[in-house]
Amino acid sequence: MKSLRLIIAVLLIGLTVGAYAQDANNTGGDSKAGSTGVTRGSRSGSNSSTPQVSRRSGNDRGKKDKKDGNALITDRQQSFYEVREPSDADLQWMKVIYRSIDLTKGKNPALYYPEEPNADGENLFFIIMRLLAKNQITAYEYLDGREMFTDEFKIKVDEMLDRFHIYYTEAKGSSAKNPIYEFENADIPSNEVLSYYIIEKWEFDTRSNQMKARVEALCPVLHRMDEWGGEAVRYPMFWVKLNDIRPYMAQQYVFTDDDNNLPRYSIDDFFKLNMYTGEIYKTKNLRNQSLRQLYPEDEAYKHAQDSIEQRLRSFNQDLWIPPLEVLQARAEAEEKARAEAEGELVEGEEDAEQVEGEAAAEGAEEKTVTRTTKRGSKSSAKAKDTKKAAKAKAKEKKAKIKERKPKSSTQTVNTGVRSVRNRKK
Repeated sequence: MKSLRLIIAVLLIGLTVGAYAQDANNTGGDSKAGSTGVTRGSRSGSNSSTPQVSRRSGNDRGKKDKKDGNALITDRQQSFYEVREPSDADLQWMKVIYRSIDLTKGKNPALYYPEEPNADGENLFFIIMRLLAKNQITAYEYLDGREMFTDEFKIKVDEMLDRFHIYYTEAKGSSAKNPIYEFENADIPSNEVLSYYIIEKWEFDTRSNQMKARVEALCPVLHRMDEWGGEAVRYPMFWVKLNDIRPYMAQQYVFTDDDNNLPRYSIDDFFKLNMYTGEIYKTKNLRNQSLRQLYPEDEAYKHAQDSIEQRLRSFNQDLWIPPLEVLQARAEAEEKARAEAEGELVEGEEDAEQVEGEAAAEGAEEKTVTRTTKRGSKSSAKAKDTKKAAKAKAKEKKAKIKERKPKSSTQTVNTGVRSVRNRKK
């Protein structure tokens, strides 16, 4: 009986231990799962607060890598170089200016050289053409003042290349949705791109209370000779938004001075710092007319360019009241200029009186000479023809004296009387 009870007790203890062991296993599994869940939650939470390093696949959240040769441009780099346009709420005034940048003047040759890629890099036109060939940027039609940077006006690269007779071939991996082209360096007409058109926006931002100039887009212009020679004809090619090519321009440094052979500025800096020089050929207006159409004469055209430039440059200065020292300096400068102008007038009057005196003296000398000649002619008894000539001259003088009208002023009358008395004496 005792043995039976002992066996039953052992079985009960075994069952209890097994149940506890199973509960412990279940509890451990749940706690492990719970700890895993807490860990994942903490990771997700840390992702929201602190940056985590992770590998990115080809379609990781829509981010794409853009390759230009050996360079790797990401969307983050693109946004870093992008100059954001201010909102309409922050703007109070804006002026859209069209400029023509001549690559042979000022510091503009920095955008032209080298004509072909070398150890120093490549010029701006090569950068644009290679990006277009690899379908990494978008170009838009040139519409002569009515530019629209929308999908409707995007150009097809192959049609543009055919239009300007640029030889190309389709690259490997090209498709209908993603056309890719390639060409030789000698086939790119970089030496014919001698100017650029740019769209420049002058904006007054209320946040900074300053006028700022921002380049929105640029257009390469081909200068090609006709078959019959003569002057080169300009062919605007297409518009490219500057924000699209800024990361690539920032990687190309250029020489801006022949005395300093160290390239200190990139092409992006060249446009950001407004280091270029260009003349205004158009401002945005309702009739979409250029300055040459509005002012056909050369003098009026030049005056319009200078007045627009002066107004844009002095806009910031006219916004603020200058200090008292500046006002005093301006007043002194104006007073000095006025005094110098009056002094020139006085000197001019003195010179005029001196000239009149000299003329009067010369007239008196001529009279005396005439008189002496008359006396000499009487005493010397010249030929008859000489006497006739003298008489004719005397008659002419008398006729001129009769034709003179008497002056209305009393001074002139008195002067005439005195002269007659002097003659009688």
